[in-house]
Amino acid sequence: MSVTINLEEIKSIVSSVDVVAAMKKGFIEYSKNNCVVPPVGELLFDNPPGDVHIKYGYIKNQEYYVIKIASGFYENVKLGIPSGQGLMLLFKQLTGELAAVLLDEGYLTNLRTVSAGTLAVTSFGPKAISSIGVLGTGTIAKLQIQQLQEQSVSQSFWLWGRDKNKANQLKLELGDTCEVHVADTCAEVAQHCNVVITTTPSELPLLQTNDIKKGTLLVAIGSDTHTKQELASEILANADLVIADSIPQSKSRGEIYRAVKDGVLAEDKVVELGTALQDESLQTINDDQIAVVDLTGVAVQDIMIASAVFSNYKVQ
Repeated sequence: MSVTINLEEIKSIVSSVDVVAAMKKGFIEYSKNNCVVPPVGELLFDNPPGDVHIKYGYIKNQEYYVIKIASGFYENVKLGIPSGQGLMLLFKQLTGELAAVLLDEGYLTNLRTVSAGTLAVTSFGPKAISSIGVLGTGTIAKLQIQQLQEQSVSQSFWLWGRDKNKANQLKLELGDTCEVHVADTCAEVAQHCNVVITTTPSELPLLQTNDIKKGTLLVAIGSDTHTKQELASEILANADLVIADSIPQSKSRGEIYRAVKDGVLAEDKVVELGTALQDESLQTINDDQIAVVDLTGVAVQDIMIASAVFSNYKVQ
């Protein structure tokens, strides 16, 4: 018999799960070709603007396969509703029976997204992080900063948003647990930080090549469709290391897709995240390098986090 787990239960359960470690394991399994992950199902909306992603798959010889539906409707804030919504379904691989419905309202998608961001920073960031910049003021931006704090990655942040009032509001919400500066421009963020994380749905580049100083890690989270772009393609062309969470997905979405389409980035320059995580020579950039990690969101992340939640639910 299947079970339904609501958001509050999910939050209680997942608080005891090392999600960053789960993401690392999942990406490595993915790059070892131990996963079956079909292309992303996608619905794009114009009025109001929004997108729905259907991601699904399984890891070979594990217990469950997962189907996840997650959406982002960016004008929801006007209605007092979170932009992200969704749920996850777990089925038994042996029989196809429904095991669990996770009514996470998009929470697990957000959590696995920022956990991949944290993994990117801790694996490929500079040895000495001066400050971390975050472009965007939404849920992902807030969760990303909070998780980086909790992981003791940094206590100094620079924040930018299109609406400076929202940036100042996020600074207030974060409180005095960390040092947060609000910048007037994206370029100002990049000038003060050697790690920059982009979390917006922008369709025009927010950062240009001249904005980026040597020794910087850029983690692009927001561009998860073929229309979105947060980094100028030339940034990827000039980078010393370019990493895709999924090489197949990078052919149709994200920063790498745009740079290849613009003719400035060769596909063979791209390394897949799970492969890079197994190669110590690629980890932790030096003061002269620029690295880009393009995170479009892969179903293996949903498989790992949903399975972890259900496994911990069963043992309660």
